[in-house]
Amino acid sequence: MAQHAAHPTGPQAAPMGRREGWVTGGTVFAGVLMLCGGLLAVLQGIAAIAADDVYARVGTYVYELNLTGWGWIHLVVGVLVAVTGWGLLMGAAWARVAGITLAALSLILQFLFLPYQPVWSVVMMAIDVFVIWALASYREPAR
Repeated sequence: MAQHAAHPTGPQAAPMGRREGWVTGGTVFAGVLMLCGGLLAVLQGIAAIAADDVYARVGTYVYELNLTGWGWIHLVVGVLVAVTGWGLLMGAAWARVAGITLAALSLILQFLFLPYQPVWSVVMMAIDVFVIWALASYREPAR
């Protein structure tokens, strides 16, 4: 009985292993989401820079900015998010902190971009919240 309790695959170790795998899987999924979301933000930025008539015009808005300006913001942030997502998939430690920071920045930017593309902005805000949670809950495995 004492040997069974000391064995790492005993009944007490199983829930912890499943939880660690789930959080690690969440981090990998966050990396994939950041990579894809960053590439889509780059395309979104290019569309806003190339032709301002792609997005709906809004009337007066407190955070109003020229769509070309929004395009450059999305382009730059999209490149940074995609590179960070790639870093997460490669296992870079710096990418977790950068990912949380960029997901928080993206969350704010998507809120400010809400009048131009409401459905897309809400979807991206939900994805940013998941990315922040997944990266913040990750713990380095014990060696």
